[in-house]
Amino acid sequence: MIIIPEYLAIHEPDEKLLDMINSRVFNDNVLYEKQSEFHHISVVENEIGRFLHYKDTYQAGFINTPVYKGNLPYINYFTIPYLINTDIKNILLIGFGTGKIVNDWEKLFDNLENIDVVDIEENIFDIAEKYFGFKKSKKVNFILQDGIVFLRENSKKYDLIVVDVASDDGIDERFLSEEYLKLIKKSLTPNGIFVSNLCSSADFEHKENTFLRSILELYRNSFKDVLVFKGNESDRVYYKAFFDIDERVIDITNVILISSNTKMSLHRDYKKYDLLGIDISPYINDLQYKN
Repeated sequence: MIIIPEYLAIHEPDEKLLDMINSRVFNDNVLYEKQSEFHHISVVENEIGRFLHYKDTYQAGFINTPVYKGNLPYINYFTIPYLINTDIKNILLIGFGTGKIVNDWEKLFDNLENIDVVDIEENIFDIAEKYFGFKKSKKVNFILQDGIVFLRENSKKYDLIVVDVASDDGIDERFLSEEYLKLIKKSLTPNGIFVSNLCSSADFEHKENTFLRSILELYRNSFKDVLVFKGNESDRVYYKAFFDIDERVIDITNVILISSNTKMSLHRDYKKYDLLGIDISPYINDLQYKN
């Protein structure tokens, strides 16, 4: 079963703003197109930037506007583990995208030894290198496999696991189960950090937001500490860069969960983020809940 993000909305959008979004036409220049076993893939370039499309959605890419230059902004939350543990050595990434986050981790973590990247799309690694500037290194190991299958068979331990697996249609319910979190915990070191990208109505406190409450209960029952980041900054950048709108229009936002079986705290030494061209402060300010 697939969880469709639009079905999680509680509030109706402003009709005028929605019309602005629906009427916006981007002048896409198709740089690459292919039908694979799992996706209809294209790489397009337009006045906003260069993007990887699966079917009709921007799966990943780079924005290049006066408002913002960089990765799709929700990806920036995936660098926050550096502010929890600067000594991360082994990383598992499930869901590759453009690969920029992998190169960012290589710049952040001085003692990094290995990054295992798991993705089900066989074309994604070559596309990332050719169209998005991904730089391969000896530290990065590519594994072509379904993420759940990999976790079941895996015997390694990781200091950081990041999962970003939303598909063309939504989130596979397999990545929302107690069994899945047990597989994650099996693959973490005792002080390991797990980052998951989910979504929810932006109204976290609404009584009808049962999806978010159930997810938070699941994670809090599975981990001793859970930090919950609401995608306020990523939404702000997205709507401004793509539509020149200064507010969230659709009642859906990214929910970034950072979990561990040890207590986490964020240090405030942001100097290394200059290497990435990221102002991390507004993303840190999106912390909503912590155990």
